[in-house]
Amino acid sequence: MLVFMALSAVPVGLFGLVVVLSSLAALVGVLLLEGLVISVGGITLLCVLCGLVFISLALSGAVIVSYVVVSSLINYWFSSRPPAKQNPTVDCQLAMKSAVVKGLHQE
Repeated sequence: MLVFMALSAVPVGLFGLVVVLSSLAALVGVLLLEGLVISVGGITLLCVLCGLVFISLALSGAVIVSYVVVSSLINYWFSSRPPAKQNPTVDCQLAMKSAVVKGLHQE
């Protein structure tokens, strides 16, 4: 009986060793594969987020520039300038000059 137990312990021990080594290999493989997947996913996410940052900066820059341009144009078009006072002497001088110019063209 002792010989049978000794001889049967070798295959059982080898099977146990194979099970333990397989479990360790699977654990290391899963850790490596998981690390690879997380690394690739992290790099992909970083690239996507950097692209979104550049797009958002470009859009916000365009919005700011268009806002400044439109507000400047609106301020230019609708500025509240006081109406210019009419100077009668200037109007009289302009009328005389235009009469002289008309007279020159008729001759």
